[in-house]
Amino acid sequence: MDNWKTGTDAMFILLGAIMVLAMHAGFAFLELGTVRKKNQVNALVKILVDFAVSTIAYFFIGYTIAYGVQFMSGAETLAHKSGYDLVKFFFLATFAAAIPAIISGGIAERSRFNPQLVATFVLVGFVYPFFEGIAWNQRYGVQDWITQVAGAPFHDFAGSVVVHALGGWIALPAVLLLGARRGRYQKDGRISAHPPSNIPFLALGAWILAVGWFGFNVMSAQTVDKISGLVAINSLMAMAGGTLAAWAAGRNDPGFAYNGPLAGLVAVCAGSDLMHPLGALITGGIAGALFVYMFTLAQNRWHIDDVLGVWPLHGLCGAWGGIAAGIFGARALGGLGGVSLGAQLIGTALGIVVALVGGTLVYGALKKLVGIRLDAEGEFNGADLTLHRISATPERETNW
Repeated sequence: MDNWKTGTDAMFILLGAIMVLAMHAGFAFLELGTVRKKNQVNALVKILVDFAVSTIAYFFIGYTIAYGVQFMSGAETLAHKSGYDLVKFFFLATFAAAIPAIISGGIAERSRFNPQLVATFVLVGFVYPFFEGIAWNQRYGVQDWITQVAGAPFHDFAGSVVVHALGGWIALPAVLLLGARRGRYQKDGRISAHPPSNIPFLALGAWILAVGWFGFNVMSAQTVDKISGLVAINSLMAMAGGTLAAWAAGRNDPGFAYNGPLAGLVAVCAGSDLMHPLGALITGGIAGALFVYMFTLAQNRWHIDDVLGVWPLHGLCGAWGGIAAGIFGARALGGLGGVSLGAQLIGTALGIVVALVGGTLVYGALKKLVGIRLDAEGEFNGADLTLHRISATPERETNW
């Protein structure tokens, strides 16, 4: 019976890992459809190679930091429990690899290829698992302290803060250190529009992400006996709320409309196992409107050239999701309880601090040591030169 249960759990989390792995195709097509044509191949290859680097960094370093597990034993030991521990690593590695996939959208079209791979290795190997271990494995005594102070531990069921907010807030200093794309903001105050190059690809990426998200959220239970249909319904309701709010606030703009469901899904991750479906709908709706408003403000007023809007989409909506779990997870609002708004505020703030410090240190050091921005005159090197030659189009010079 135990072997059957272990095998079933292994299959359950393996399906989740495959669904989240497929989400990386969604990240790729979302970026592909947003960037200009001359940078499409670069975007596609960057997402793939980032995933490979993330896997290596997480296998040898990150997973040990977060969970204290090393895979240095023999094959017989690794196969124990139907290989469940290995499949769990696979599942969590796809989460870790989402960090550079998120950052990629913010720094698109002017970041150097090889320095970004170095950043990926350090972030996935050290920065991300440090906070992951705190939130999901009670490392370093932080959760015990939060419980003493706020009456409950910080709760993030599927990663609104641990994955999305962390990725979005790491991306912010990277975007600021890179600076805007050439010609994006004029000295006289005019803004040069860089509209999405391919709306069908952008929509395809959003759909792939949305479908895979149900594996991201539901399979975060990690074993069959903990599966909850409530998580699936809450994800669906947040997706609907985010879509409608972004569609309305964005005045039918397709780019906003297709990022709306993603904003809702980002926000509901943390409390999807606690909220009433109406709470999830409201959480998603607020996230969809928040994304549209903050993306527009950051781009047009603050001149932050965050190409895919990953800071408002993942950073801000992820932070909202962490807080929303403490609001709509409460019994008074129809939730299951066991969560504290104070704990959610502390945990969310801690995640933002870790992300900002980690992102600033990693990208600041790389900028000083080797440079992180492509030369404005097109003097690419290494992989950058190869990729841009492949993706070159006749209008390349005029696009610059």
